[in-house]
Amino acid sequence: MSNAEQKFLDGLDKRLWTAADRLRSNLDAAQYKHAVLGLIFLKYVSDAFTQRQREIEAQLRDRDNDYFLDPADYGDDEYEAIVREELEERDYYLEKNVFWVPALARWSMLRENAKLAPGTEIEVKNGKKYVYEFKSIGRLIDDALGEVERDNPRLKGVLNKTYTQLQLPTESLTGSIDLISEIPFEHASLKAKDILGHVYEYFLGQFALAEGKKGGQYFTPKSIVSLIVEAIEPYRGRVYDPAMGSGGGLRAERAVY
Repeated sequence: MSNAEQKFLDGLDKRLWTAADRLRSNLDAAQYKHAVLGLIFLKYVSDAFTQRQREIEAQLRDRDNDYFLDPADYGDDEYEAIVREELEERDYYLEKNVFWVPALARWSMLRENAKLAPGTEIEVKNGKKYVYEFKSIGRLIDDALGEVERDNPRLKGVLNKTYTQLQLPTESLTGSIDLISEIPFEHASLKAKDILGHVYEYFLGQFALAEGKKGGQYFTPKSIVSLIVEAIEPYRGRVYDPAMGSGGGLRAERAVY
């Protein structure tokens, strides 16, 4: 990792944690941890979906691409409607191993509607249009995660859909959404997965400290992972990882999973 990349990540760490810790206020760190990390994952999959959506749209408008849609075959309004419809075709995302994110779960939907009054109706366009009644930001997040699980079998039973039960102050949840909106999962040289892993690692360590426990109880410290990587040099082959995911610390360019 270059010095510029590390500087970017370090600055991101400090800025995010300072704001997150302030939003936590008097909430227990163990409780708030689940809320923040779940939202970070939702932002990550939504950003990946949006990035893929932009790629598809560029291909649909590129005359030299196999997916090209010729505007000459449609009227102006019809052409734009056809493009929007094509962007909702799941196969485009599945072919690139990108999670399908339903309209209700897209980050822009959460960000734009997080501060609505209970009882407000939201029009959702997910292939067909339907009306969603906003009851609370916690319920909206739970419903969004539920839809992501429903449409992505690999995530079934994995996501933490307990935001309504947590009964966190509305200001903490809406503030966390504003904060996490600042995480840039697109970078000139860093991959989105690298940024996600780095933010997760840093936050887990800080939450562990806030709980008065050693970070090593929650994850393998970065210095230890770096030592393991240098020692075993996993340049090729598969990593046998019986220790509950700790092998994920081995960087992708050094290992084949």
